[in-house]
Amino acid sequence: MSKASRNVPPLTPPAVPSSPFTPSTPSVPFSPSAPSVRSASPCPAAHTVPSFPPLRVGRGGDRLRRAVRRRRRAGAAGLAVVAAALAVGGAEARASRSPAPPKAEPPPAVVRMVSAPVRIADAATVRLLRSGDRVDVVAAERAGPPRVVAAGARVASVPAAEAGAGEGAGEGGALVVLSVPRETARALVGAGAVARLAVTLC
Repeated sequence: MSKASRNVPPLTPPAVPSSPFTPSTPSVPFSPSAPSVRSASPCPAAHTVPSFPPLRVGRGGDRLRRAVRRRRRAGAAGLAVVAAALAVGGAEARASRSPAPPKAEPPPAVVRMVSAPVRIADAATVRLLRSGDRVDVVAAERAGPPRVVAAGARVASVPAAEAGAGEGAGEGGALVVLSVPRETARALVGAGAVARLAVTLC
């Protein structure tokens, strides 16, 4: 080794100043309620946290949704009741304003028509008739005034004049076939037996 290296004194660590908080100094236990060592500290004193029940997340929202649903259902039910009441009231009002429907009448009974040959006293009048004409048959009785036996009877046919009967020889009259109901045909037969029958065109 050189002489210069021999004359260099050995390096020693610098002296550490003594600290007031040394292991030999007893430490003061920290307590939240104990006053702060430094009264001039800007930090506020610590406080204890009060106890509180645990929070339940999610049930509050469900309750709110259920309440909203119940209100909607109640509103819908109320609207349905009001609509039904209005419909019933409108139907009753229309029924009260509208006239009562006419009562259905039973269909008329079917009248069965028959062909009734009738002898008319005036043969010349019979020759004026044609099929399809409408006539009234009048019975002229001696004891009383003439009466209508058949009204609006339809002429079904007019038979040809009897052979050998000349013009003007009509004391026995002439036949004509009428289409009339059965009851009217009976009345014509009875009237022809006791009175002279005549016809008038309708």
